[in-house]
Amino acid sequence: MTNLAVFGAGRIGHVHALNAAALPSVSVRYLIDPVESTQRTSLAAQLGAKIVSEETVFADPAIDGIVIASSTDTHAELLVRAAHSGKAIFCEKPVSLDFATVEAVTQAVEAAGVPCLLAFQRRYDPDFRFVRDRIASGEAGTLEHLVMHTRDPSPPPRHYIERSGGMFRDQAIHDFDMARYILGEEIETVYAVGNCLIDADIGAAGDIDTAMVTLTSVSGRFVQMINCRRAPFGYDQRLEALCSREVLYVENRPQRGVTIADVHGFHASGPMNYFIERFAGAYREEMAAFIALLQTGLSPLACIRDGLEAQRIAEAAIVSMTRGQPVRIGPDWRP
Repeated sequence: MTNLAVFGAGRIGHVHALNAAALPSVSVRYLIDPVESTQRTSLAAQLGAKIVSEETVFADPAIDGIVIASSTDTHAELLVRAAHSGKAIFCEKPVSLDFATVEAVTQAVEAAGVPCLLAFQRRYDPDFRFVRDRIASGEAGTLEHLVMHTRDPSPPPRHYIERSGGMFRDQAIHDFDMARYILGEEIETVYAVGNCLIDADIGAAGDIDTAMVTLTSVSGRFVQMINCRRAPFGYDQRLEALCSREVLYVENRPQRGVTIADVHGFHASGPMNYFIERFAGAYREEMAAFIALLQTGLSPLACIRDGLEAQRIAEAAIVSMTRGQPVRIGPDWRP
């Protein structure tokens, strides 16, 4: 039996905890969340887990791995404690909103040699993986240009924005990671522009709600990103990969796979409502991958260094937007 402790009883904590508990030979023994709520009590009951303190988790040698789905400001400390205690780690992004802390934690986790899966769930989505694998195999030809659209169905509340670290660290970091994953190489230059065009509260909180980013890889290939906190039709998550022999598209997934035709035209349902629904299968796959990591040593598709490099690009995007010019980065670049 593989024993886990889950930190965080919020929305994403529910997803990860229930996905883990649904797997054979897995027990979610502990749930850790300092906020007393019916949500926490209900989740613990569903899992058959005890609500305990952080100290109980790290003192228990029977706990094989921890799932960090708590607020971002807790990630760094939990990662370091898990590394020192020798427990495998599944961690939501980002590691920290402070880049120096991300570097220090990455070094600590790697030095400890503990397995660590960073939760970039799009890597486990079958459509995105198909595109990446087809390009990597050479079947599609050489990848020349990658275009990604990420738009939320509606802006998040201001209290979320104030703790999120901003659009580039919070939302666009998934696109920065996907750019590296599909290109199979690092990014050399980042040029970002952004503004607050949708929600004045987001601007008042010091963030943007609309952005466009151009990335250039070390071999000279291009990535264009469109990010926004609102899409009038719902959650918008698309990708286009222009290759020398093929163009590969990942489209939005509709709520229903039925088109209705009448004299007024053809009518299809809207896309899935939000990322939790759109990537439900990917969340299940990444948790299964974490258990495989624990039980068989299977390497994860994303490790803590992938989180560091995606955030390096995010920090460069912030600098680029602020200065109004491209930023050249490399493995030693820091904001």
